[in-house]
Amino acid sequence: MRAADIADQLSTVLVTEEQIHDKLGELAARVEADYAGKDLLLIGVLKGAVMVMADFSRKLRRDVVIDWMAVSSYGAGTKSSGVVQIRKDLDTDLTGKHVLIVEDIIDSGLTLSWLLENFASRGAASIEILALLRKPEAAKVEIDCRYVGFDIPTDFVVGYGLDYDERFRNLRGVAVLAPHVYS
Repeated sequence: MRAADIADQLSTVLVTEEQIHDKLGELAARVEADYAGKDLLLIGVLKGAVMVMADFSRKLRRDVVIDWMAVSSYGAGTKSSGVVQIRKDLDTDLTGKHVLIVEDIIDSGLTLSWLLENFASRGAASIEILALLRKPEAAKVEIDCRYVGFDIPTDFVVGYGLDYDERFRNLRGVAVLAPHVYS
């Protein structure tokens, strides 16, 4: 689905599909250089990171292992509750692994902060983060994100895996959801 298909439900397109693909290519080149000679485990955070993980992993010119974890801190709302619930745990033992968490967005940072502590307690050799989007002004905790695609404003956004009440994930870019849709 393209932004033009649902223009009456969006306020502004922030990042186009083309910009996303270009940025993921840049980030993939950096990751390849940084992890040369090391095995790499990509961990995607479901459901939002599906699009980012699929496209990012295909940009890599090396073999990687991919695993998924489903956690939730939003429910059906537009703001993080700060309470993290595991809905699906990893299938991979993290002991001694170089982990790259692949995220769609860093908002408050609370979920990622929890994930970093959780993965460290599982014995990962290293843990870094790749996030397509980051909302610096929304941060409640400081997160060191090594690979960031785009900094965006604190507006509620949808598309490219990001949703509102499970809708709009298949929007090809990232756009601000019009307030009349969720108010």
